[in-house]
Amino acid sequence: MSEPRTPAQIEADIISRREQLAVVLDEIGVRMHPKTMMGDAKARVASTVDRTAGRAFVAVNRSVSDVRAQFVAEDGSPRLERVIPAALVVVGAVALLSVSARRKRR
Repeated sequence: MSEPRTPAQIEADIISRREQLAVVLDEIGVRMHPKTMMGDAKARVASTVDRTAGRAFVAVNRSVSDVRAQFVAEDGSPRLERVIPAALVVVGAVALLSVSARRKRR
């Protein structure tokens, strides 16, 4: 069994408990302050935007690399068997759009 505590010990425990509660209440006050809450919300949004932008960059970079691999060989030389047909398709599309625009003007 433990020995009974003296009034001085009980009073010291009460003072210690009050100090701990004061610290906790101060922390709660800081966390619940509107500026702190707004700063935390801004940080979360910025983190989400950074993460989303990073994912988008990786996806675009991967897509560009995939397309580039279709038209450029590993040694850096163009794959003419793929570049020429693609260029012809682009030239044909531009010509059709040009002819269509001229017809609309008339």
